[in-house]
This record gives sequence, C-alpha cells and structure tokens, in this order.
Amino acid sequence: MFTRIASALLVAGLLASTAPAAHAQTTAAKKAAAQKAAAQKAATQKAAANKAAAAKTAAAKAAAEKAAAAAVPPPAPLTEAQASAGVKEALNKGIIKAVQFASEPDGFNTNDDIHIPFPEDAILMKTTLSKFPGMNTLIATFETQLNRAAEAAAPKAKDIFLNALANISITDALSLVTSSSTDAATQFLRRATEAQLIATFRPDISAAIDQVGAGAAYAKMTNQYNRIPLMTPVQTDLTAYTTQKAVDGLFILLANEEGKIRKNPAARTTDILKQVFGRK
Repeated sequence: MFTRIASALLVAGLLASTAPAAHAQTTAAKKAAAQKAAAQKAATQKAAANKAAAAKTAAAKAAAEKAAAAAVPPPAPLTEAQASAGVKEALNKGIIKAVQFASEPDGFNTNDDIHIPFPEDAILMKTTLSKFPGMNTLIATFETQLNRAAEAAAPKAKDIFLNALANISITDALSLVTSSSTDAATQFLRRATEAQLIATFRPDISAAIDQVGAGAAYAKMTNQYNRIPLMTPVQTDLTAYTTQKAVDGLFILLANEEGKIRKNPAARTTDILKQVFGRK
C-alpha cells in the first residue's frame, strides 16, 4: 500500500517538473512560426513594392520616349535629286566591288553563286568521256578554264556599267529607291546594259577561252565524243555560253551588293547612302 502511494507521488512530481519545460518549448515554436510568417509577409510586400516601382519607371520611360518621338519632326520627303544621287552612289559602289571580285583569280571559279559549270547540253558527253582512259584530267580542268576565261574578261564590264549610270533619269531613280525589291536598281541596269555587255564580252571571252586552253580542250572532247556511234553530236557554242554565264555572274554580284546597302546599315558608308536608304 505504501509502495503504491509512493509511486503515485513520484509520477506526479515528475509531471509537475516537466510541464513548465513543455510549455516553454511550445511558446518558443509559436514565436518562431510567427516570426517566419512576418518575414514572409514583409518579403512579399517588398517584392510587390519593387514590382510596382519597376512598372512605374517603365511607364515613365515609355512616356518620355513617346514625347521625345513626338517632338522630333518626321524627315522631309526624299527629293528626286537625292534619290538620283543615292541610286547612282549605290550602283557605283556595287559595280566597283562586283567587277573587282569577279576579276580576281577564282572570282568565278570558287564562288558557288556564279561558278560557270559544264555546259548543260554537254553533260552526256562529260559522263560518256569520263569512262575513256586519259579523259578525266581533261574534263576536270576544262570547267576551271571556262571560269578563268570569265575572270579575264570581267574588267571590261566596269566602264560599261559606269557609263550606263548617266542614263538613269531622276524619275527612274526615285522609283528605284522606293522599290520593295532588294535588287531593283541592278535589274534596271541589266535591262539597260546586258546587250552591250554581251557584245563587248564576246570577243574577249573568245580570246580568253583560247588563251587558257578551254577551246582546245573542248575541241578534243567534242571530236572524241562525236565519233562515237549513235551519239547526237555536241554543238554548243562555247563562246556564247561562257559569255552569257559571265554576264549573269556580274549581275548576281551587283545585286548582292545592292541588297547589302538596302538591308544593312553598316554597308551605307557614305552620307548620301545613309540619307537615302536609311529612311525605311
């Protein structure tokens, strides 16, 4: 009996001693949770305030930019004289670069855009002769020789192009400047000069074809091929073919240069080019 009473008293004493400690732990946990919640609330409020401030700053900046734009008067309409000067400057710049590039060694030969390939109507001859002993080397060098002939004749184009610039009227120039086409001026120049270029190039191409060995190579290939029974003889006019391809290549290069000036501000290296082509 005494033992039971003693045990009960001991348990009661232990409970009484641990109650304050448990209460203190609970109070501390509640206090920590309250502090965490307060910190999160403060952080949320700060983020919202920062966002509102940023939005206010952006709105003020947009308003300032709009006011500044409204304060700047629109550029004066482009005059016909300015358009004429701009088009001629762009074409002059393009002509010099295009002719210089085409005239360099491999200017045609290694440029995929203007490389002159084996004549299309002689492809069967090329395929057939490649099976003959000793013909592969001749075939391989022939195509390079065609491109060498075009490179040799290219410098003649410069004066023809530059002289044609004088024939661009002021009215035409204004139309060319405002055109949405990136090669409008090049195509105008092509219509004005292509026939003259072909006539001028032809004798130079013919001479160059013989000089670089393309004429002799072509004659050897066609003679060999045309003796094969049942084959349709190849009769390609090599001079006419190479001349047209050379002229086509020059206009491709010129169109590329014009496109750069129209689309890339960095290519407008003079004041008149910036003034005329920087308005769009």
